[in-house]
Amino acid sequence: MEALFSEFTFLSDQSLLDKSFDPSTIEDLMKLFEIEAYKAWANLELENENEYQTAESEMKEAEEYLDSAMDRAMDEFRRFEEEMNSVCEAEHDSLVSVAESARKMGKNLEKLADFASKKYIEAAVNSATASMKSAVKAISNNSKKVHPS
Repeated sequence: MEALFSEFTFLSDQSLLDKSFDPSTIEDLMKLFEIEAYKAWANLELENENEYQTAESEMKEAEEYLDSAMDRAMDEFRRFEEEMNSVCEAEHDSLVSVAESARKMGKNLEKLADFASKKYIEAAVNSATASMKSAVKAISNNSKKVHPS
C-alpha cells in the first residue's frame, strides 16, 4: 500500500508539471488501489473468520470443561447423598434396635413387677392367715381357762 501511495504522489507531481500527462495512468493506479483495498478487506475477513473459529473452539472447550465440572460435581453429590442415606439408615436401624431392646426390657420389668406384687400379696395373705390362726388359737386357749373370781 505504501508503494501505491508513493506512486500516486509521483504521478500527481508529474501531472502538475507535465502538460502531456495521460490521466488514464492515474486511473490504472486507482484500480490498483481498489484491488489492494479488496485484498486488505479479504484479509480482514479471513482474520475475522479465524478469530471467530478460535473463539468458537475456545467456547466449545469451555462448555466441555463446564459440563465435565458439573458431571464431577453431580457425581460427588450423588456419592455424598448415598453416604448420607447409608449413615441415616444405620442410625435409624440403631435407634430401632435400641427402642426394641427398651421395649423388651420394659416387658421384662413389667413381668418382674407383676411377679413381685403377687409374691408380696401372697406373703401378706400368709402373714394375715398366720396372725388369724394365732389369734384364734390364743382365744381358744384362753376360753378353757376359768377365772378364779
